[in-house]
Amino acid sequence: MCYLNINNMRKNSVPETQEVVLIGAGIMSATLAVLLKKLYPTLAITVYEKLDVISGESSNAMNNAGTGHAGFCELNYTPQNEDGSIDIKKAIDVASSFELSREFWSYLIKNNLIDNAEDFISATPHLSFVWGKDDVNFLRTRWETITTHPLFKDMEYSEDPEQIAKWIPLVMKDRKPGEPVAATRMESGTDVNYGELTRKILLNLMFNNDIELHIAHEIKDLAKQTDGSWELKVKNLTTKKKFTKKANFVFIGAGGKAITLLEKSNIKEAKGYGGFPVSGEWLVCNNPEVVEQHQAKVYGKAKIGAPPMSVPHLDTRRINGKTTLLFGPFAGFSTKFLKNGSYWDFMGSMRKDNIIPMISAGAHNVPLTKYLIDQVRQSKEDKIATLRDYFPDAKAEDWDEELAGQRVQVIQKDGKGGALKFGTEIVCAQDGSIAGLLGASPGASTAVSIMIGLIQRCFPEQFDSEWKTKIQDMIPSYGRTDLDEAHYLNSRQNTAKILSLIPKTLNTQHKEVASSYVS
Repeated sequence: MCYLNINNMRKNSVPETQEVVLIGAGIMSATLAVLLKKLYPTLAITVYEKLDVISGESSNAMNNAGTGHAGFCELNYTPQNEDGSIDIKKAIDVASSFELSREFWSYLIKNNLIDNAEDFISATPHLSFVWGKDDVNFLRTRWETITTHPLFKDMEYSEDPEQIAKWIPLVMKDRKPGEPVAATRMESGTDVNYGELTRKILLNLMFNNDIELHIAHEIKDLAKQTDGSWELKVKNLTTKKKFTKKANFVFIGAGGKAITLLEKSNIKEAKGYGGFPVSGEWLVCNNPEVVEQHQAKVYGKAKIGAPPMSVPHLDTRRINGKTTLLFGPFAGFSTKFLKNGSYWDFMGSMRKDNIIPMISAGAHNVPLTKYLIDQVRQSKEDKIATLRDYFPDAKAEDWDEELAGQRVQVIQKDGKGGALKFGTEIVCAQDGSIAGLLGASPGASTAVSIMIGLIQRCFPEQFDSEWKTKIQDMIPSYGRTDLDEAHYLNSRQNTAKILSLIPKTLNTQHKEVASSYVS
């Protein structure tokens, strides 16, 4: 029998059923729910979601990048050092984590825990594209460095305009002749609809009576009880009725709102944390003929001072069964912590313990503030001008503006007062009874790795005694240190087959655009 890792429960007899509450019906809660049910089948898991839909915020297809972030094309994951060398550590970490995600999703498909992989994942090449002598030199050095690792061994590189035009014809058509350009390409890239994946996981669990799922339910407050459990105050937003729910373990996966709920928990580990909200906006192509001519995810370099979520990309997406072409996201500022949140979220999150870190982080990130002000002031014409850096022939009438997701970047107390952090971070109580997820990209793509890490921290005894072995049965690459090129090749081939990742060939119109390139 496995018991939840709560100190006072070790001293007493433990009942057969343990109550777990997951706050937020996004990809993190869905991943944690299915993992916990496989590791500890008798758990009673309840999921509460404030919206009246599953995955309506950060996991929604229009609210995240959907790239299947694997470090292949995201240049902000490979910063350049002062000596000109490239640091590839984060790219390797992200790529390794995404391999775990692919293996876990394949496990879910093989075991009929979800179906129809093509509904949420499709083969889509990942490319990095740059222009100008300095950025070409950067990309070449990055390619030379990163391809020494087996995860990136099959990355292609070219400075030949005609070759790049075959990969991404829209990007090269009518580009300035003689301009230095370079691109890298990973054919094994993917597009992932995390909203659809989340719905598949949670609905399957619900239909099999493995979880209770309640939408339009808001957690108003939560408090630790003397017996070590948690009492949550819940409001049914449909009936307006309020009730309480007890839980032995609570996970706060509520997107940007997680910071507020962690503050209400009063755990010491959450002291000093703050959040800085950043909004986003896409340009979405409304011309099917243009959409058909681009079948790739093309990432460039972020401007100086830009947050990671604002790395520009011309992005093929499959949303609700339809192929879509997006460009952006353009950053902005909103005091909301969620797209469907309140304008009072930012001010309401300020506490005595985080006000100094938040002020300090602001003082140390003046370029970011200026960047966000400039972004907010941009007109559609300004955004189209930026798009033309990646698609020179873009026509304004072919593109519509649409809101992207809301992100809350982590602010954490440090020796200098406070620092703005990018990425994701788990905040976990010492006794393992509650944990919350803060931050943003590459979040969804690495959800499997993040949630396994959370389980290891919150339930260390069970993890070390038997759960790690169970996880390795589900995810063969997890915990191994002997992974080589042959292993990754075999893993990618196996998961590609199970997930129906068949590379798309260029259609006739796409080929015609490529052949029309004139150097």
